[in-house]
This record gives sequence, structure tokens and C-alpha cells, in this order.
Amino acid sequence: MVGPVGILRVVVGIPAFNEERTIAKVVVRSQKYADRILVIDDGSVDDTLLIAESLGAEVIRHDKNLGKSAALQDCLKWAKQDGTDILVTIDADGKHDPTKIPLLIDALETNQADIVVGSRAKPPEMERQRSMDLRKPNSANQQESKGKVIDAQSGFRVYSREAIERLTMTEWEKADTEMLKVADRTDMRIIEVPVSAVYSDRRPTSHNRFMRALDVTFDVLRFISIRHPLLFYGGFSIIALTISVIFGVMTLDYYQRWGIVITNIALVSIATGILGFLALFTGIILFTLITVIRQTSPS
Repeated sequence: MVGPVGILRVVVGIPAFNEERTIAKVVVRSQKYADRILVIDDGSVDDTLLIAESLGAEVIRHDKNLGKSAALQDCLKWAKQDGTDILVTIDADGKHDPTKIPLLIDALETNQADIVVGSRAKPPEMERQRSMDLRKPNSANQQESKGKVIDAQSGFRVYSREAIERLTMTEWEKADTEMLKVADRTDMRIIEVPVSAVYSDRRPTSHNRFMRALDVTFDVLRFISIRHPLLFYGGFSIIALTISVIFGVMTLDYYQRWGIVITNIALVSIATGILGFLALFTGIILFTLITVIRQTSPS
């Protein structure tokens, strides 16, 4: 049996930002399945911190909002220092069911996995669930990811001691997706278990949709720039140099016809040319550094 009276030490980590309306319910419902509750208050300006402390939770406080990635990294570091055997992370918004914690822990132990992801089952009217390819496409019905996680953005997860140790040795920018990519690259075994989720009837505003689209776009661009620097910076360099040549030709054409230099056009040609060469050199340097690191790092 796993829990407060079990052999393994279980900690439930809850990243929270302005969740005073739901944090109490999540903490109280999680307590029966854990030895300790850890709340990472990511710069909340409401009563999230006060409520968590009053319920007996351990609290890590950020003076300002650093994002979910920083909150999860602090959670993992705390769990490592605490000697935690199993770390459960669950969102503070109440959309995950804490009664499913034993289900995920059982899956971790039964399958000898490093990470178990609680894959949310969405009702038909919800938007189509996005998946994240870690290595190659695979059947969505298989429990073990084998390179594909169906619900890559689920914050309901269970981590083994081995996963805690490995993930605290690596920095990552995006809390949910990039962490799984790091785990996959270090050959951790990732299992998905379907769990139900509670969804609000409130529809997202156009502003939230726009910000979410920007967040996903920047996530993809950041990943490409790190994993494929020549493709990312080389592509930008080609575009910038092409623009530079076009505006340079226009500048020469105006000069030959009328004997004057159009300053604005000439400056665009010079600026894009400089950016193009800087991007090219950056791509080459990053590609070289990454290649050297990969060759020298232990397999």
C-alpha cells in the first residue's frame, strides 16, 4: 500500500498561481494519498499562500511569477533533497481528480516506469487533444509512450526516484512538453494512464486563445532553435540575406538612374545583411557546440 502509512515516501506537489478558489479542495483531497503536500506558490497575489499554509502544506514561495517550469523544477529539487520516493504533481485548478493518485502510482510500480502521465479523457465537444511526438508516431491506444505522448500537456503526473534524480540535473523551458522530451532523450520509461478531468463551461476568450497560440508558437520555435540550429538560424539567414540583396539591388538601381541613394532602402539592405550573417554564424556556432557536447557526453 502506498500513502501516509505505506513503505514508500510519497509527496504531492502542487504548482499554484492565484488559485485561492480551488487550492483548498486540491490540498485536502490529496492529503490522504501522500506523506506530505508541497505547494509552490508562483507569485500569487491572492490568498493561495495563506490557504495552503493553514492546511498544513509545505510551501515554496516565489516573489514573482516565474512560470510553471520554474515551479516544477523547484518541486523536483525539493523532492530530491527531501528523499522523496514518489513525487505526484497535480494542477491547482481542480481539474484533476486526486482519487486517481493511487491508480497512477500503481501504474508506476507495476510497469517499472519512470514517469506516469495522467492522460485526460475529453468529452466530444472539447477541442481535439493535441499530442506530442517525442521520437516517432505510434498508436494512441498503447499505454507505453514509445516516443509519443497523447496528452503531453497534462500536469497530472507521477515521478519515480530515478526520474527525480535525472530531471533535477537538466534545465528546461516549457514545463510540460519539454520536460517529457528531456525524459525521453535520457531513456526514461514513460507510461500513460487515462484519467477523467473536470472542464469548466466557461469558453476561453479570444485574448486567451491568442496568448495560447503565441505560447505554442514560441515553444515550437525554441525547440527547433535548440535541436536544429542550422535549420532555424540558417533559414532565417537565407531570408534576411535575400531581403538584403533585393533592397541592395534597388539601391543601386536608383543610384544608376537618378544618381541618388535612397537612405531608407540602403539601411534596410545593410541591416538585413548584418542580421543574416549574424544568424548564419550563430547557427554554425550552436551546431558545433551541440555536436561536441553530444559526442563527449556519456551515452
